[in-house]
Amino acid sequence: MTSLHFTNARLYLGDGVWRDGGVLVRDGLIAAVGTDDELAALRDADTEVRDAAGGSLLPGFHDTHVHPPMAGSSLLGIDLMPVHDAAAYRRVIAEYAAAHPELGVIVGVGWYGDVFPGGFPTRELLDDIVPDRPVILTSHDGHGVWVNSRALEAAGVGDDVADPLGGRFVRDDAGRLTGVLLDTAVQALAAITPPPPPGFLEEAILSAQQRLHSVGITTWHDAAVGTSELGPDSFDSYLALASHGDLTARVVLCQWWDRDRGLEQVDELVARRSRAAEVPGVTAGVVKIMQDGVIENHTGALLEDYADGSGERGDSFVPPELLKTIVAELDAREFDVHLHAVGDRAVRECLDAVEHARAVNGPDGGRHQLAHLDVVDPADFDRFAALDVTANAQLLWARTDTEIVERKLPMMGHDRAGRHFPFESLRRHGARIVGGSDWPVSAPNPLWAMHTGTTRLAPSTDPHATGQALTEPLLAAEALPFVTVLDAYTGTAAWVGRLEDTTGRLAPGFAADLVLLDRDISDGRGLDTATVVETVVGGRTVHRA
Repeated sequence: MTSLHFTNARLYLGDGVWRDGGVLVRDGLIAAVGTDDELAALRDADTEVRDAAGGSLLPGFHDTHVHPPMAGSSLLGIDLMPVHDAAAYRRVIAEYAAAHPELGVIVGVGWYGDVFPGGFPTRELLDDIVPDRPVILTSHDGHGVWVNSRALEAAGVGDDVADPLGGRFVRDDAGRLTGVLLDTAVQALAAITPPPPPGFLEEAILSAQQRLHSVGITTWHDAAVGTSELGPDSFDSYLALASHGDLTARVVLCQWWDRDRGLEQVDELVARRSRAAEVPGVTAGVVKIMQDGVIENHTGALLEDYADGSGERGDSFVPPELLKTIVAELDAREFDVHLHAVGDRAVRECLDAVEHARAVNGPDGGRHQLAHLDVVDPADFDRFAALDVTANAQLLWARTDTEIVERKLPMMGHDRAGRHFPFESLRRHGARIVGGSDWPVSAPNPLWAMHTGTTRLAPSTDPHATGQALTEPLLAAEALPFVTVLDAYTGTAAWVGRLEDTTGRLAPGFAADLVLLDRDISDGRGLDTATVVETVVGGRTVHRA
């Protein structure tokens, strides 16, 4: 393996420490960190020298909550992510349908609700452009599906269908289905949703990997590995790619907890964990549990009623007492648990479950984490540190986009809106913070996330920034220190993934997982316009601009 010498760099050593110098890489590991002169004396004749030109050199970024197979699913159908306009959506859909008359079902991904009156599209917007075939379009956040009338007919779903636990069929004032299915309601379309063709999941993962490497990500946690409403099971695809050397990142597979089954599935999760342990580059010691949905769909679980007069509080996807039993069993079987918790009730129920596991099994168990944390009751701020629970923050969401200001905040009400994404409050109370993009819900660029995490403003280069997101911060007091967001994507993230002895630091003996930027970001400025020059995993360059 070729040795590398990065010179003339601004090095991030973790915990807020920066220095000038370079890094020498040999046999996939960091051989030395020091001044340029010190390292020049150590390099071999065949060492490749990279002049960083004063740019920052950091440990490779870790995305601790992402969905690469789902993000790569645009390969299979319509990709609406590049546009943000209702008319543009219709144009792209019509063009795709006309270009693919051979398809019996048209699928796609990427629409945003804020471009439609009332926050949701309707089936009529699809019926007049594709009347003869089912159209199934997943929203950008994966929590909703937009279909035409033909899709509802083919699935046998009529106006009399009942809402399932954890889901909803959106209806108009007359009770008629509008063509939007939320969260678990999308399972009604399972029979007509075409399965991915052979090799598709592998292709999707590799496509996503290329994108993730391009923004400096060297390790990711796939937050939904298993058959779920978010897509088909990608476990075997990951193992195949890793076995053949095509998976160039380090990947933590978060195995999906099937809420329709019970504790009997734990043995299967253990067996899959053992299989993954035999394949370099992947681990499967995490289990993902969804405890609620999202506030925008009325499926986020709140302690008090939604403020829109609906009388709803959202669903607990797993009964709280059962959740305690599940988490305690997984903790006892040496799994880390990754819990989706959006609403303040879901957060409390998840913390209660971890508290129960700690009481039953002892305090030194799994490295458990709660993801999203849209609303947290102040009474629970201290519990993250007390229970050693990590806050998995989607930093890029904490901004005043139109969808948040006009739709989400009114549903939350004044008091809860005042603690929306309370990341700095959690940090001040001792919580450990890590960063995850939830891509394709939002862009996977860690630098964008760091910008928003420290300013509560949208990146200037984000095409999905709407409303006042570029100028009006969302609760500026909840902005995090720069060191916190840096470590959230490097050293702290390595710890939560149990990789702290392998990666996440620029230190001799650690894996040469590196990201080189086009500028010095040590002052925390210009994060949203900084770009990745080179990404290295285990001493191998996986991306160069």
